[in-house]
Order: sequence, then structure tokens, then C-alpha cells
Amino acid sequence: MQRSYPYHLFLLVIGFFLLFDSQAQDPQYSQYYAAPLYLNPAFTGSEMLPRVGFNYRNQWPGLEAQFTTFSAYFDTFLDEYNSGVGLLVMSDTEGAAKLRSFTVAGLYSYELRLGENAYFRPGFRASYIRREIGFYENLVFANQIDRNNPMGPLLPGSDFPGLGDPVNLLSLSAGGLFFTDKFWFGVAADHLNQPNQSFLENGISNLPYKLSFHTGYKIPLGSGGYRNDFTHMFKERYIVPTINYKRQGPFEQLDLGAYLYAEPLIIGLWYRGLPYRPVEQQSNRDAIVLMVGVNLINGISMGYSFDYTVSKLGIQSGGAHEISLSFLLADKNQNRVRSRDTILPCPKF
Repeated sequence: MQRSYPYHLFLLVIGFFLLFDSQAQDPQYSQYYAAPLYLNPAFTGSEMLPRVGFNYRNQWPGLEAQFTTFSAYFDTFLDEYNSGVGLLVMSDTEGAAKLRSFTVAGLYSYELRLGENAYFRPGFRASYIRREIGFYENLVFANQIDRNNPMGPLLPGSDFPGLGDPVNLLSLSAGGLFFTDKFWFGVAADHLNQPNQSFLENGISNLPYKLSFHTGYKIPLGSGGYRNDFTHMFKERYIVPTINYKRQGPFEQLDLGAYLYAEPLIIGLWYRGLPYRPVEQQSNRDAIVLMVGVNLINGISMGYSFDYTVSKLGIQSGGAHEISLSFLLADKNQNRVRSRDTILPCPKF
């Protein structure tokens, strides 16, 4: 069924609002530790094993202005260079304007031992980003209609030179991660060069840099029963309170919550928002997030989370659904003595 004129007018208004008046925000994941290379390039190679991961997020499926994000990554640790390397691919579609982004990023990190069970990892990411307006091909401007043949082929438009052409960006990011066997603290800065993302010829719209901090502490709760394998080890039990703060342009958000791990099951609950810091006189409340997942001893981790929207959009927006999956691959050098004597304590989700 053909859309009505008011519908197209609505899309046009939303589209130009995005182009001229708004400050762009990067995609976000509720399971941010399940997207480690996106959260902070310092996590590259942090598992000391080859790792493959996938993430999918569908936000506000109850609205026509939903956001969908998919990403895949691979990283590994190079013992001989004490370095991690990785590759990240991401696809994102935003709102009614169908603003589409495609990202390919290369990542590098280096691991420094500061003392017994204490390490620091600096990391770097270089990203190629291609952005385009998905609904532009459905728009017709007045100067594209031939007065002598109004039903004939459309003429080239010139209302907004450059509008409709994809934009190609190079974004540079850096991060750092300090950790012990129970504590970690990380900081990441994305889009340090603030590339120009304007769709207009000779237009200027710099992508704001994003700053994020993430930390947490692992609290053991005693051991469970024996594992059903040859290791004869006890199952782990612990709780991990975490904080994740991020800021981009005028927008700020804080994720505050905790994970409960009873091997192999992990359950997470946290709140996202900063209600005491409104944005443009709008309440900065977002969602309550509930997550459930499993970490299997064969290196497979799977998680599902649901965002219960507490902003003015309400639950009629459909909240957000998110799925994560990762694999730790077999290590060809499993008999080699590792340079690290502790495991990164942050959760996998």
C-alpha cells in the first residue's frame, strides 16, 4: 500500500532534523562487555586466545523509527609481540530517516605488566565509516520534474548539492585498560579527529568525540559443586558490580548495575540514564536492563538482554532486544608459558 503524503512529509522533516539540527550519537549496546572491541580498543586480544563474536540489537521495534545494529569481530593475542590485533565490522540503521552506517575497523593493543597480578593495556582503533541516507531515493524535489513532461523521467536535482551521496569517514580512537585479578578500570576516546560527516557539499558537521569510562570489581561468593569434566575443579560463584559512563556531544549516560555468576549461568540487572542531568530540558532516563546468559567451559558464551524503556517513549516502544554470541578458539600454542599470571575479571556481557 502506498504511503500517504503526510507520512512522506514526516520522513522529510525527521531527515532534515537529523542532517542539520541534531548531534549524532554512536550506536550503543546494553551488553557492552559482549562487544569488547567496540567498547574499548584496549580489550583487543585480552582473552589471550583467538576469539570470534557477534552482536545484534533491535531498539524500539514497536515504532517505525526503530534502530538496528549488527556487528562481528575477531581478535587474538600474539605472544611473540605481547600484542593483540583485531578486526571489527558493524552495520547500523537509525530511525525513520534510515540513516545507514557501515564500519570496518582495525585494532591493536599492547600489554604491559606493572607488578604482580597488575597490568595495563593501551589500545588503538582506526575505522572506515560509510554513511548514507536510506530514504533519500524516495524523495522528489520540484526542480526534478520536467514541466513539459511531468510524468516522464526525473531530472537531476540541485536543491542541496551533495545530498544523497554517501559520506566516507576515517575515525581514530584510543583507549587504556588497567586490571588486576579482581578489579579493572578502562577509558576510551572515540573519533579523536572528529571527522566531517555532512551530507552537503562544502557542509561542515563534525562527528563529536565520545568519551567513556568503565570499571568494576569481582566479589567471590565461594565455590559451587564440582565441574562435570576432567579438571576436577569447583564451579565459580561471584558477583560483579559495574559502572559504565559515556559522553558524546551534549549527551551523557550512565550504566549502573551488577552481574551474578553461578557457573555456567550469568544474570545481569542495571539501570541506564542520568535523570539529574537533563538533555535539552528532556529527562535523561533510558531503560532498566535485564540480561541472562551462559559461559560454557568450551569457550562459548551466549547472552540475551531486554531493555525496559522508562523514558517518555514508554514500553509501547517495544524496548530493545539484544543477542550476543562469542567463541574462544583452540590455541595452537596451548603448551607455551603465558606472560600473564591472571585473568581479566570483567564479565563477558
